[in-house]
Amino acid sequence: MSAPAYQAILFTSFGGPEGMDDVMPYLDNVLRGRNIPEARKLEVAEHYYAFGGVSPINAQNRALIEALQKELREHGLDIPIYFGNRNWKPFIEEAVQQMADDGVRRALALVTSGYSCYSGCRQYRENIAAAREAVGDRAPVIDKIRVFYNHPDWVEVNRQQVEEAFARLPAESRADALLLFTAHSIPGAMAAGSRYEIQLTEAARLVAEALGHERWRLVYQSRSGPPHQPWLEPDVCDVIEALPEEGVTDVVIAPIGFISDHMEVLYDLDEEAKEACERLGIRMARAASAGTHPLFVRMLRELIEERLTENPQRKAVGRFGPNHDVCPEGCCAYERPAGRPAAATTA
Repeated sequence: MSAPAYQAILFTSFGGPEGMDDVMPYLDNVLRGRNIPEARKLEVAEHYYAFGGVSPINAQNRALIEALQKELREHGLDIPIYFGNRNWKPFIEEAVQQMADDGVRRALALVTSGYSCYSGCRQYRENIAAAREAVGDRAPVIDKIRVFYNHPDWVEVNRQQVEEAFARLPAESRADALLLFTAHSIPGAMAAGSRYEIQLTEAARLVAEALGHERWRLVYQSRSGPPHQPWLEPDVCDVIEALPEEGVTDVVIAPIGFISDHMEVLYDLDEEAKEACERLGIRMARAASAGTHPLFVRMLRELIEERLTENPQRKAVGRFGPNHDVCPEGCCAYERPAGRPAAATTA
């Protein structure tokens, strides 16, 4: 059977405010239907106000789209990219409507998450399905590109970024420095329905192994649920607080769960984690995320080519093979507890 002929890419992400007046409406979109206290919403709003009400995520995504479009054309793929977000302009429905107006009948969705869980995969598929239903019969069929946590280029990009962070520590401290890989925490019930923890652990292991650095841990950040609801732990700042008792003087933090340095990275790591390290006398170096690194852009192009090729080379390294292209029924399922929020993330 020949590969489907895709006519467009739907680049879809979380979204973020782009001005002071956007902050509260954006947070209302993120938190709609979730039992989040008003005080918590106002606390998160202050994070954005400190940055002029602008999340860097949309600008970063546009830069990545531009780099990917160039990469595709340089390899003979003149395929347009449409941009749609879950929580802020441009919305997914707007992108799907534009594709329909342009006559696109089949497209590939590229989601800005390399790992499997409800909020990072299945919810986007639900968002796309809802957008297609809203657009109607003219809406294109949209398939999703596989998650890429164990793609060799993803591992290599993160290895390079972490290596550069280690280079900012004193040479005599690098061997004993603790490497903390961070990812967005999610509710324990959501994690139980997916391979999120397994995939993150594998990606971290692969990067640490490529570096030849054995002293590492996987930690989490950006928790937003109520105290009584179990979320993935340990929190990065809680781990930092305990490091002096362990004799740790140097730490490298690598946001392996994220593809760009958006608000959660800038605030939770460059502000909160950094402040904790400075207060405790710990030297900290933070690795950059993938961003528009050429190897990351090449990987995205290869993932697109996989779906355009009849017998593709589906690259993967480590203990597990390449992830599925078509999600099976029940994949990353999550039944949100009554009156409690799902992963109320910010970006």
